[in-house]
Amino acid sequence: MSIETIDVPDKVTAPHFLKTLSWTLSAGALGLVIGGLYGRVSDEKTLIETAKIYSTPSVRTIHLTPLKEGETLTLPGTLQAFNTAPIYSRVNGFVKTWLCDIGDKVHQGQLLAEIETPDLDQQLAQALADLETAKAHANLAEITAKRWKKLLQSDSVSPQEADEKNGDFLAKKTIVAASQANVERLKALQGFKRITAPFDGVVTSRNTDIGALINAGQQSGKELFTVADQSKLRLYVSVPQIFVSKLKDGVQASLNVPEHPGRTYKAKFVAESKAVTESSGSVLIQLMVENKDQSLRGGEFANVVLTMPVSENALMVPSSVLIYKKEGQFVAILTADNKVQFKKVEIARDLGTKVQIATGLNAEDIIIDVPPDSLETGDTVKPIVTSSDSKSK
Repeated sequence: MSIETIDVPDKVTAPHFLKTLSWTLSAGALGLVIGGLYGRVSDEKTLIETAKIYSTPSVRTIHLTPLKEGETLTLPGTLQAFNTAPIYSRVNGFVKTWLCDIGDKVHQGQLLAEIETPDLDQQLAQALADLETAKAHANLAEITAKRWKKLLQSDSVSPQEADEKNGDFLAKKTIVAASQANVERLKALQGFKRITAPFDGVVTSRNTDIGALINAGQQSGKELFTVADQSKLRLYVSVPQIFVSKLKDGVQASLNVPEHPGRTYKAKFVAESKAVTESSGSVLIQLMVENKDQSLRGGEFANVVLTMPVSENALMVPSSVLIYKKEGQFVAILTADNKVQFKKVEIARDLGTKVQIATGLNAEDIIIDVPPDSLETGDTVKPIVTSSDSKSK
């Protein structure tokens, strides 16, 4: 049996497709490594950016807007007639007649009542008689003085006697003047027998009747009539001291009264008392109200709304923006690069949900509302756009 010999080459050469497969597998593995590294770097970068975003606090901001209307103040007030005159009698007597009652419209000089004055009439009659007597005595004294003056020229009487007669005439002449003045006084008093209206207005009270005994003077009792001019009314309001500095001619005022719901009347600021009432800490101001239709009445209560002039420096902000520290009150504002800055402020008025800032803020400031306690100066924040008005109405 013969054995065949097979020749085996010294170096076996791998097929070509195996080489290609090897290179492909190597390139794939390298790609996976590079992809994994890139993904890890990208994920880390995303994670850092995400952490940075979530670590930056978001804050709600308030942009100040121009103040369109001044602040308003509602206070109680009292209306009074422009002119009010309680009318008393200047003479003693009895009411003869009265012609006007409460609610009647009267004109200046119109007769309201007449008074019978028997005592005054007798006094006038006596005064007239005394005047005639004084004139007679003065006439006789004048004749005597002239006669003695002629006798003096002929040395029939002494100069002393002539002077005495002339002095007696001058004294009697003075008595005539005094008697005449007394007559005129009594005649003037007789003019007060007619009670007349001092000005155009309305009779608001009548406290007498026919036959009533009248005593002259204010201390004798109630006035006979009261006449009030209500074509214009004075409105008096007690304003808290804190608002006094804002009272000036630019103040606008309106009022309403309970008996005319829904109707508003205009009032004009006239003056203030220049003094503070110690018991209430308020200042009395006076306003004028036109009342041509006589729908308002003197003495009634009114709700008064005062609208102060717009102040350029007045800023009204929500109380939620305030930060209270031991150094005072602060407001956090947002700078142009979204950094936090704190400003110390002074409060002029606290209205509860809003406060008026006196100093510390500018109209251009962007305020952070409800600032977190963790905020510090220079912190970067993310603003949330809102449309709140803080320099508000």
